[in-house]
Amino acid sequence: MKKAFQSLPWIALMVLALVSTPRSGSTAPPPERHPHIRGAMQELREARRELETGAHDFCGRRVQAIREIDATLEQLRLALDCDRR
Repeated sequence: MKKAFQSLPWIALMVLALVSTPRSGSTAPPPERHPHIRGAMQELREARRELETGAHDFCGRRVQAIREIDATLEQLRLALDCDRR
């Protein structure tokens, strides 16, 4: 019985070492939750720049298209903000 108690401090020390050892996890950022929405936002920004800088008026549709892109970007931003709550 005395021998069992002699090894108790070593067992406790090993358990403590296991519990206190930091876990090596992946340092990669968590996966994007909405990659398609973020991708669409990037594409819309690029289309907006193209509309703004283009010499073509697109049969008078350029101004309205820019307004609608801005409104869409705002709605997507709000949707992503809502998802964070």
